[in-house]
Amino acid sequence: MKTFSTIVFPTDFSENSEYAFDHALTLARQFNARLVVVHVINEPVDLRGFYVPHVSFEKLEEEIVAAAEKMMEKFCRTKLKDYVNFTSSIVSGIPYDEILKKADEENASLIVMGTHGRRGIDHFLFGSTAERVVRNAKCPVMTVRPPEE
Repeated sequence: MKTFSTIVFPTDFSENSEYAFDHALTLARQFNARLVVVHVINEPVDLRGFYVPHVSFEKLEEEIVAAAEKMMEKFCRTKLKDYVNFTSSIVSGIPYDEILKKADEENASLIVMGTHGRRGIDHFLFGSTAERVVRNAKCPVMTVRPPEE
């Protein structure tokens, strides 16, 4: 059986993502793999033309990054307390592009990610980050659907 040395785990800090994380951590432990946890701050939508008098765009971006850093710190502290072979990073951009870039940079042998389970018009309108990663990744991708409610 092929072993995995580096597992990239993208998270959006949702419940679905946390559910998928259990699979990523189990595999990392089993193969003694380095776990790379990445959060992508979606590039802000162009908001020129909207008037928000009390917040500058630079300040808004700083606040988004600070909030993401806080969430990542809490996620790693609570979920990875006894697993030390990991790194974490926060990047900005288009989620599927940044996940693929991170997997290439880290020479990933596996990507483990959650899906939101959208179907029909929701899937058509919002697209699927997981689907784009699966189609374009150079390594295997494990997608984890949320548990049925």
